[in-house]
Amino acid sequence: MSDAAIHLEDDALAGFIEKHKDKLVMIDFFATWCGPCQMTAPIIEELARQYKDKVAVAKIDVDLAPNSVNEYGIMSMPTIVIFKDGVEVERASGFLGKNGFENLITKNLK
Repeated sequence: MSDAAIHLEDDALAGFIEKHKDKLVMIDFFATWCGPCQMTAPIIEELARQYKDKVAVAKIDVDLAPNSVNEYGIMSMPTIVIFKDGVEVERASGFLGKNGFENLITKNLK
């Protein structure tokens, strides 16, 4: 099964957010060596499949995307950033569990 969340690098993030202005956008800033990120990954994939018609989900490996890390002020992993109409509306850091991550989506879909 392929990943439901799209993996992006620095040069593609702004275009991804712009392209999906008609949907909620969820960006997962993660690191491959980060334990909480490894626990978060399958949940993000599950939510990406579950909300595929309403939410565009992407993942960015912070070690491969230093410009995006600086631009968005990412200081810890995982950090989830939610965009609505191309504008950041919320962010959360750390492992929130499925309910916590899903809550970020559902309250911003309203």
